[in-house]
Amino acid sequence: MRGDLFEKHCWAEIDLNAVRDNFALIQETVGGPVAAVVKADAYGHGAAVVAPVLEDAGAAAFAVSCLAEAKHLRRHGIRKPILILGYCEPAHAAELALGCITQAVYSEEYAKALSAAAVEAGVTVHCHFKVDTGMGRIGFCVRTDFEDAVCAMERCAALPGLQFTGIFQHFAVADSVKEENIAYTQEQHDLFMRTVERLKADGLPLTTVHCANSAAQMRHPEWRCDLTRAGIILYGMDPSSEVHIEGLRPPMTLKSVVSYVKELKPGQSVSYGRTFTADTPRTVATVCVGYADGYPRMLSSTQGGGVMAIHGRPAPVLGRVCMDQTLVDVTDIPGVQMGDEVTVFGPDNAPIGADTADAIAEKTDTINYEIVCGITRRVPRVYCQNDAPVCIWNDLEET
Repeated sequence: MRGDLFEKHCWAEIDLNAVRDNFALIQETVGGPVAAVVKADAYGHGAAVVAPVLEDAGAAAFAVSCLAEAKHLRRHGIRKPILILGYCEPAHAAELALGCITQAVYSEEYAKALSAAAVEAGVTVHCHFKVDTGMGRIGFCVRTDFEDAVCAMERCAALPGLQFTGIFQHFAVADSVKEENIAYTQEQHDLFMRTVERLKADGLPLTTVHCANSAAQMRHPEWRCDLTRAGIILYGMDPSSEVHIEGLRPPMTLKSVVSYVKELKPGQSVSYGRTFTADTPRTVATVCVGYADGYPRMLSSTQGGGVMAIHGRPAPVLGRVCMDQTLVDVTDIPGVQMGDEVTVFGPDNAPIGADTADAIAEKTDTINYEIVCGITRRVPRVYCQNDAPVCIWNDLEET
């Protein structure tokens, strides 16, 4: 991990104070242990730095998507429990046990395969049952056949090489305020609790019960059980456009620099496809950011119409977003020159009408999760504390 200067080309600044403040708000609201979901490289923010900050702030556990992510956390000093939420090839049973990594078990077929691999390796793998109460992805489907699903889980609990200590599910529409979705979320919760009560009554020692995702734990802190799982809210963004959580602070700001400024005469065009042709004299700046950095091509001026910020003023995108460069209109921004800093998106853009991650998500018909997760590995993460850089993670130099 580097602490020296970096190439100012395109970079993401991560405010670690905001990360801590978001976690504190979540913990205060929930009133119980919180697991930090740091899959997808901490939603694009960099798990190698963010996860230790969250562990220091009091995270009770961590959740990831795959074994590689779990091992990455262990290599960077995480000692708290780690849960893999999805599939891990059963052949890696020994690595799960060696890393003290808990694996989600979501079907009897998978449990048998994992058990066989664990027995062959001479290890015991810690597991949490994944229950499907209505999300419809993976899990013992208690919504389809309650008795069959419960019996299957009880058979799994008796398999050698597996130790079941927890159980969880995932809400499908907890981030919606529509009446039918509120009812569906309540049904999911009730069905999950019925499942837990039945398994405990049948003698399964499930010490870690968790059901609440980002939206559910903030809207229903009473559903905290033994643990909640905080994802997108850790990164300062609302779970959906319907659910706003007051007090969250987005830590990420994507920045770049101006590489070139020129005057565009009437009749001259810019970028691929010549989709923009000037009808009046314009001053145009080239910015070192493109879709290879995670800046969506749909923000081209004929589509979403991205707006960056230069000198604290909005600079609309002109023409098509390219792989590595994007052109913006700076006609109304005096004094723009090569090397000037550009805020591509960030929370401070909102007051001047430039883009935030949420604004980009709306313009490109997606969700804020995808925008921050999409910032690519070539973009260095510059971590700041009290408005000063404290470290730099430059993946192309670290690996």
